[in-house]
Amino acid sequence: MNTKLFLFAISLLAGACACGKGSHGGNGNYSTVVPDTTFKNPLLSGGPDPWVIQSDTNYFYTHTMGDHIAIYKTSKMSALSQAAPVTIWTPPASGPYSKEIWAPELHQFNNKWFMYFAADDGNNDNHRIYALENDDADPLSANWTFKGKIADDSDHWAIDASTFQYNNKLYMIWSGWPGEVNGEQDIYIAEMATPLSLKSSRIKISTPTYSWETSGAPPIINEGPEALINPSGRLFLTFSGSACWTDNYCLGLLTLKAGGDPLNPSDWTKSANPVFSTSTSGNAYAPGHNGFFVSRDGKQNWILYHANSTAGAGCGNARSPRIQQFTWNPDGTPNFGTPVATGGSITKPGGEY
Repeated sequence: MNTKLFLFAISLLAGACACGKGSHGGNGNYSTVVPDTTFKNPLLSGGPDPWVIQSDTNYFYTHTMGDHIAIYKTSKMSALSQAAPVTIWTPPASGPYSKEIWAPELHQFNNKWFMYFAADDGNNDNHRIYALENDDADPLSANWTFKGKIADDSDHWAIDASTFQYNNKLYMIWSGWPGEVNGEQDIYIAEMATPLSLKSSRIKISTPTYSWETSGAPPIINEGPEALINPSGRLFLTFSGSACWTDNYCLGLLTLKAGGDPLNPSDWTKSANPVFSTSTSGNAYAPGHNGFFVSRDGKQNWILYHANSTAGAGCGNARSPRIQQFTWNPDGTPNFGTPVATGGSITKPGGEY
């Protein structure tokens, strides 16, 4: 027999035997790929005032960077650190919106993208809300246009703008001063005529009154409002209470009564206690300024927020973005639990593994 043919036949037989053992649970040498089902907070080493919006199979994330606005694009929020930020706007060197670019939020209306943010000229007293617009399908494109300031007739100090649709109307919510002096930040709301203009004057729906809202005073602070609608259609607003330079910074909750008017202050009720606050045992301090998203499989609700990993870290870039799943209480209110421990293993959002 030809020696080469004989050796070739032997090698085929050996390969078949090896495969047979492996496929039938024998002692063949093979490895099984085990999916990675967990991640750890924080998602990034820094990133105050985080925000995320989902479009198709992608999440678009941003946070305060101070001197520019950038967007991260990812299909998995648990893998945010693997995405590279893309700068979509850099302010002019000087002028009313050139400095202290805070709390950018990306929203989409009528197939257009809008980026809302607060900025000033280097003097905090002059912080106001501004907007960018992009007509492209992908917000990471370079087609962003500065559209100017958004304010009501009073044109007072304003930061932390967010927008939401409710009962076929568009609203803007933000944190602002009642006057010209930095002593109090309240939550305001106004109906919008378009995504770039207000239809009504601002209406105050929350002012700091509880002790958990006034830590670090002066000033007394309510800021970072965000809308949340439960499965039955009830509207809630989360907001951050107390000063961000304290570990007592936390989330409060406003609830609109059934059938209520968002522009009627008496239709809102504030929960007497914070709904999300510092976990000293978990090294998660001053959690706040949040957003929300739904898992890829559409079955889970998640909260996005920033927190510090050590006590006394204050308002700097050490504030890092974190996520965790939340549920709904029997009365329809959200249950955020307590901040998951820094560095602890968390099961990834459904559809991400």
